[in-house]
Amino acid sequence: MSSDPCTPLPSDRAAVPGRPAPSAPRVLSIAGTDPTGGAGTAADLKSITAAGGYGMAAVTAVVAQNTHGVRDIHVPPAAVLTAQLEAVSDDVVLEAVKTGMLATAEIIRAVESWVLAHPPRVLVVDPVMVATSGDRLLEAEAEQAMLRFCRLASVVTPNIDELAVLTCAPRAAGEQEALAQAAEWSAATGVAVVVKTGHLEDREVTNTWVGPDGTRHAVPSTRVDTTSTHGTGCSLAAALATRLGAGEAPAEALAWVTDWLHEAIVHGTALQVGGGHGPVDHAHRARRLAGEHLTLAAAAR
Repeated sequence: MSSDPCTPLPSDRAAVPGRPAPSAPRVLSIAGTDPTGGAGTAADLKSITAAGGYGMAAVTAVVAQNTHGVRDIHVPPAAVLTAQLEAVSDDVVLEAVKTGMLATAEIIRAVESWVLAHPPRVLVVDPVMVATSGDRLLEAEAEQAMLRFCRLASVVTPNIDELAVLTCAPRAAGEQEALAQAAEWSAATGVAVVVKTGHLEDREVTNTWVGPDGTRHAVPSTRVDTTSTHGTGCSLAAALATRLGAGEAPAEALAWVTDWLHEAIVHGTALQVGGGHGPVDHAHRARRLAGEHLTLAAAAR
């Protein structure tokens, strides 16, 4: 739907002619909430900031959850979401949009209508359809609406189970099967796919950008033995939207996001947030670099 994310941004990205270009890509998250901060709009905003963007959020669902699971979900009327989206697009020029939990067919259609009316240059869709447990998260009508909506994206970032739903195929047993599924769907739709092998069993995990033209950009990482993985899908998609929105090529953007998220996962446990599947430490890289800068500055005195 949107223009090629590899294409450099125009020199004037300002909302008002004559103003200088913005200091950071402006990125809108459209997702549900998480009061403990590990997923949804909370994770998205932290990820956008960590990736160098200015984050905004439109809420699709108010979710009562913690590190042990979801307790309740309230989905406001679609008109409320539409009003949020229109309030943003009437006032702010966006470099990128990231979608997460869209909850119902009505909500998905509302977002789709807004996207068609205000096509973003970069649209990253995290197609929240299947939990890591394998449980389906959407009713059948909403799932079909999500499958249609994915075809409007610049890139989709499904987990392995969602990739199977997206491609109407059995769950991939290994990386090569997942890549083949993604390549076939991408070629048919013109939408790129990031294949994430974190839900497979290999010790080495890889995020691979699969483009409609058959190009692949693989970024390897190492599996971390931790329970602090809540919100990793949200975080990856939001950070990727930010880097693409800043004008980075897919390979460069995915490499940055993969390295940053690996560090965030490694240090998530130290946050000591909750007793279940805790969040990642979105800000660890920024704190580390700030500390290194201070150390170098002190040594130079």
